[in-house]
Amino acid sequence: MFHVFTGLISLYVIWRFVLPLSLSRTSKLLLSVLLMAAAEHHLVTRNLFGSMASPEIPGTLLMVLGWLFGSLLLLAMLLLARDVAGSVVYLFSRVRGKRLWAARGWGVGAAVASVVLSAIGVWQAVRVPDVKTLEIALPKLPPELDGFRLVQLTDLHASRLLEAPWMEAVVTKTNGLNPDLIVITGDLVDGTTDARAADVLPLQALRARYGVYAIPGNHEYYAEYQRWLPAFEKLGLRLLLNEHVTLTPNGQRLVLAGITDKMAAAYGQLEPDVARAMDGVPATDPVILLSHRPIGAVRNAQAGAGLQLSGHTHGGQILGPHLLTQLANEGYVSGEYQVDGMRLYVSNGTGLWPGFPVRLGRPSEITQIVLRSPAKTAAQ
Repeated sequence: MFHVFTGLISLYVIWRFVLPLSLSRTSKLLLSVLLMAAAEHHLVTRNLFGSMASPEIPGTLLMVLGWLFGSLLLLAMLLLARDVAGSVVYLFSRVRGKRLWAARGWGVGAAVASVVLSAIGVWQAVRVPDVKTLEIALPKLPPELDGFRLVQLTDLHASRLLEAPWMEAVVTKTNGLNPDLIVITGDLVDGTTDARAADVLPLQALRARYGVYAIPGNHEYYAEYQRWLPAFEKLGLRLLLNEHVTLTPNGQRLVLAGITDKMAAAYGQLEPDVARAMDGVPATDPVILLSHRPIGAVRNAQAGAGLQLSGHTHGGQILGPHLLTQLANEGYVSGEYQVDGMRLYVSNGTGLWPGFPVRLGRPSEITQIVLRSPAKTAAQ
């Protein structure tokens, strides 16, 4: 379905942009072929160079392909905006509506803007993220733990696009924050254990006073899930698979729970079970739940979680079209939400899938969260 959708987008751009151009038939044909190739390049990388989730081609080539693919999508959106506007105008003036549909200057300008914006978007996607710091009040957090600092990394997507040097830079920035706790909320890798061994190795240098914990995302299941579990443990990452641990900073209790991803069902693996993860947790304990996807937040709140940390959406990657990602994730796409008394934070992601390396207005992040005690806040 993905390839059908991208193919239809390329046909739309050919129809509304290429065909009206004052070019020779040969030039139009060549440009049309280029657009079709950009739209369907995932088919080639999937069949000849690894898989769709993890194309094993040089990172520079992945950036070029991402730039072309992003340019196509942005151009399609701008052309669609023109056509929708033309349809509205047509209701009041047929002449002006038709003139807007046929506006050749708009098409050329949109093409130039798309190429430039896509290049900026690729650069935004592959740069080492900035640190984003926020304060979140965690229900039931005792005053003694007010100011407890954790760092959330998510959607690292170690790949030929985001290799060991990028990962090492992320680890260095994270350790520089001197956090109490580090959590990784899924999609650590794209590819097999052999292909990514060197790229994930920097993760073993992550350091936090009360440990480094992780959960799987949907991408972990696409290649060698069972081999990745012990590989992550060897890197010093404690995996929470429908289970919880109780931390005791300053002699106070803080529960950290984690669930698997729903993609597990397609691979015969352990499906997410928040009830199992919360089994035995006292009702008086503050609970942080790690869930790769933000969906299911209402159920997680009812299970007793006070704060849910998620990723998966990449913030929608592009401002505007991010609304489609929001619709696909129960209305959650980026930032903080209040869900039945639980706080939900959805990170824009630290990295992203190499098949679409474009970010515009939805920057990547290393998230530093300072926990606040409602009791202490109320007393001030």
